[in-house]
Amino acid sequence: MLPFHHSINVLSSDIDEIGHVNNVVYVRWVQEVAAAHWASVAPEELRSRYLWIVLRHEIDYKNPAFIHDEIKGTTWVGDHHGARFERFVKLMNQEDKILAEAKTMWCMVDTKTMRPTRITEEVLALL
Repeated sequence: MLPFHHSINVLSSDIDEIGHVNNVVYVRWVQEVAAAHWASVAPEELRSRYLWIVLRHEIDYKNPAFIHDEIKGTTWVGDHHGARFERFVKLMNQEDKILAEAKTMWCMVDTKTMRPTRITEEVLALL
């Protein structure tokens, strides 16, 4: 599975009272990177048929990010079972210092029924 890269801008609203990016923002970035990956590989027909919901996030915070940092999110997928897929995300700054690493469990959902649906070979081929 090839990694996907996504650039992230640090917003002033991301900064907490300590002067660095708040840990909750990393969760948003993990989801942003995953969504950008899906949007970049899946044609409109698949994006309208399926969506992804988060079942679980595990995040290890390594180093703080600051207002002028240029963040690079990298993601790749791991194992899948039925409707579930594990995804990994690494967030790094412009010096290639790891800021956070995440493992997330996602579930593919049919947009018409809003129920989990088995991940198809068509979707696997894209990821």
